[in-house]
Amino acid sequence: MNGEARRRWRPALVGAVAVTGLVAGCSVSTGGGAPVAGRSSGQVAHWVEGATVESVATALRVPLPKTAAEAKAARLDGFQDDSLIMAFVLPTGEVDGFVAGLKPEQPLRLREQPLAASTNKSAPFSQLGLADPDLLAGVRESQVCAPCAGDLNWLQVAVARVDERTSRVYLRGVD
Repeated sequence: MNGEARRRWRPALVGAVAVTGLVAGCSVSTGGGAPVAGRSSGQVAHWVEGATVESVATALRVPLPKTAAEAKAARLDGFQDDSLIMAFVLPTGEVDGFVAGLKPEQPLRLREQPLAASTNKSAPFSQLGLADPDLLAGVRESQVCAPCAGDLNWLQVAVARVDERTSRVYLRGVD
C-alpha cells in the first residue's frame, strides 16, 4: 500500500479504534458480576422468598394483633422502592381499635362500590391468594400516613367484612 492510500484510510481506522475503545469502556464492570456503582443491576422487581408476616409487620411499623388470624404478608423488592402487603382477619369488634392505634390521617371512609381496577397493580393482594380490596364492595379505607416516620414512604389500610363476626384488614405500604 502506498503512502497516499494509507493517508485515505487513516481517519477511518482511527475512528474505528476510538469507537471500539468507547464501547469496551462503557461495558466494563467491577468484576465478579457486580454492577458498576450507581448503575442498575438489570434485575427486575421480584417477590422476596421467605418474607414473613413478622418481617413485613416490622417494616410497616404495625404490630400484629394477638387475635389476628389468617395472617399473610409479602414483600416486593422494586427498582427504587419496595412494596409491602399484609392482611389478617380480626373480630369485627376489634377493628376500629386496631385502626385507631395506627393513627390514620383521616377516619376510615366507606367505599360502597368496587373500583373498576386495582389502584396498585404492582403489589396485588392476589399474591397472597386474596381478592384485592379495591375490587370489593363495602370496604372502609384510609391513608394512614404519607410520608411516614422512618423509611416508610406511605401506608394505607382497608377493611372488608368477611362474615357476621370477622373482618379482613389489608395493609399496603411502600418503603
